[in-house]
Formats: sequence, structure tokens, C-alpha cells
Amino acid sequence: MSLPAPNPARTSLVTGASSGIGAEVAGLLAQRGLGVTLVARREAKLRELADTLASRHGVRAEVIACDLTDGASRAALPAELAERGLDVNVLVNNAGLSTWGPVVSNDPGGDLTLVRTNVEAVVHLCSLFLPGMVERRSGAVLNVASTAAFQPLPGQAAYAASKSFVLSYSHAIRAELSGTGVSVTVLCPGPVKTGFTEAAGITDEEAEAPLPKFLWLSVEEVARVAVAGLDAGRAVVVPGIGNRVSASAAWLAPRSLIMPLLAKKHPAMKR
Repeated sequence: MSLPAPNPARTSLVTGASSGIGAEVAGLLAQRGLGVTLVARREAKLRELADTLASRHGVRAEVIACDLTDGASRAALPAELAERGLDVNVLVNNAGLSTWGPVVSNDPGGDLTLVRTNVEAVVHLCSLFLPGMVERRSGAVLNVASTAAFQPLPGQAAYAASKSFVLSYSHAIRAELSGTGVSVTVLCPGPVKTGFTEAAGITDEEAEAPLPKFLWLSVEEVARVAVAGLDAGRAVVVPGIGNRVSASAAWLAPRSLIMPLLAKKHPAMKR
């Protein structure tokens, strides 16, 4: 098994933990007796969840309000945890966002914020916390990508590219860590109703229109499959057989065929 045993001096750091997949994954880790440190910008939401997990599962639940787009805020996390007497032995890089629309009409600041959150923060936090895990020869990392990682996506070009980076990066560091006692798993969910699309400025109707209903999974199911895959030490987890088939097809399809089709069907390209 890849998930470490509960230890009062260890914690599971979960980013983007105020809602959605992050909150559900944190709950499942706490259910297994693992202490959790919830990281996001919305401190009130984090504290509400931390109180619930602590009372329900009897675990230590910490809160750190942090803007993950800011390098200095990320760099301060190890010292903040050390002051609380904690080492990270599970790292869940879940925080992420998407922009929406063709690059020529997007706000450049939005795409740069996406890269800082989806790419830079993942690299930085892995670099900060993996050395300690390797030294202790115990740890597990869950990096959250997407089925968008398996092909470029016109209308969400920066988002799909960022998730392709997370997928490639996770495979590479997993190989680097072989034999260290530290595992790396990358989660590639398909469409999930979490409020993620709303934050990107997409209506539910627009998000759901181009995708078959069988691809959509609940956040609870995605989190359950993710934690099970992390515990089993799997390299890649794609929840739902429909998403696994579509991801494989997208990965193998010639770009000259699939790109025009995706550009035609993506709602952002029709506005």
C-alpha cells in the first residue's frame, strides 16, 4: 500500500481543499485516520471543513489560507508546518482553474494565473515536500490532471496544456522516485459537477452540451477512485470506463483529424 500509516507528527496537505474534489479527497484521507492540512484561499470554508473532519474522524485537521499563485506564499508552507510540529507525508496537488475561449480573445493575465496555479504550484510543492518524504522513505503524491491532458483542446488551450504537463511531470518523477518508498499517482478525471466550470465562466448547459451524459461522474465517485488508486500505488487513475475509453481514443487519434472536430464542438469556439 502507498498511503502511510496515521502518525500525529505527519499530515496530508491538500490544495484546493475548500470544495469539490479536494474537499472530498481530504474527507476520505481523514476517514482513514490521516491528519489533514487544508490549503486554499477561502479560510472560512477551510475552517468549516476542518472542524467537521476533526469531530467526525478524530483526526488533526489544520488550515492554512494560501494564494497558490504566489511563490512566496508557497515557499512559506514548510516553515508554517514545522512550527506546528508537522511533516507532510501525503501531498495532494488539487488546486486548479481553467480559462475559456480562444487565446486571441483571452485576458493574458488569466492564462498566466492558470499556469501559476496548474503548473508552477505543482512543481514548487513537489520540490518542497518530496525531499522530506524520500529522507523518511515514506510518502504519497496525488497530482490532479484531467482527461484534457490526453489531447490539445481548442477553446481551453492553456488548461489542456497545463494538464498535459502535470501528466508528463508525474510520470517522470514517479520513475525518479522508484525504490524510495514514495509513490506518485496522477488523477485524470473527466467531467465532474464541482462548480469548476462555473468559475471559468461556463454555464452548466454549455459544459454539458458537447459531452455524453455517461461521462459525467459525481465528485464523490471521483474522489473515492482517486484515493483507492493512490493507496494502490497506481501511476494513472481515470475514473469511469467511458472516460478511460475516450481518453485512450483521444491519445491515439491523429491530431489532423481530432483537432478540427474539437474546435467545432467546443462551446467556447461557438460564442
